[in-house]
Amino acid sequence: MKEDLICVGAIAGSFGVKGEIRLKSFCADPEAIADYAPLTTEDGKTSYTVKITRPIKNGLAARLSGISSKEQGDALKGTRLYAPRERLPALPDDEFYHTDLIGLDVFDTGGTKLGRIHSVYDHGAGDILEVHGPGIKNALLLPFTREIVPTVDLSAKRVIADPPPEAADAQPDTEFHGD
Repeated sequence: MKEDLICVGAIAGSFGVKGEIRLKSFCADPEAIADYAPLTTEDGKTSYTVKITRPIKNGLAARLSGISSKEQGDALKGTRLYAPRERLPALPDDEFYHTDLIGLDVFDTGGTKLGRIHSVYDHGAGDILEVHGPGIKNALLLPFTREIVPTVDLSAKRVIADPPPEAADAQPDTEFHGD
């Protein structure tokens, strides 16, 4: 996948029998996903224009170019949709696209490497960083707040975290001095 593509949504299957699809938007304003069209598949081989028809429970009903039947919509279930980064709005200094955080190294406030960000989750109450690394039996889950993650340095590809005390068991007990 090209580095300049950002995942903005996913197809959750068909909606009705006339080619509408159920669309999950990952945008701050869900209906803004149509503003970034045409959207492409991860491999970039297929692109779709998007017309939002109405909000529905857990998503949006939409029409995609080239999709005219329930079977075609169902065949695309799980397909992630991407937009070029330059079509997306610039973010303020304290906001980040999830894709920019994934893969960053995570260090504690004393310089010990905790691991690397594997995923970012948003379940409605705020983002959660999933960190994997040596010495961590289970994933370390960090609330992505200024208190817990005071520093994000995209140019250095690292974040500084101050994990809550209950996360101490998941931290490795050796210092990190480079890769």
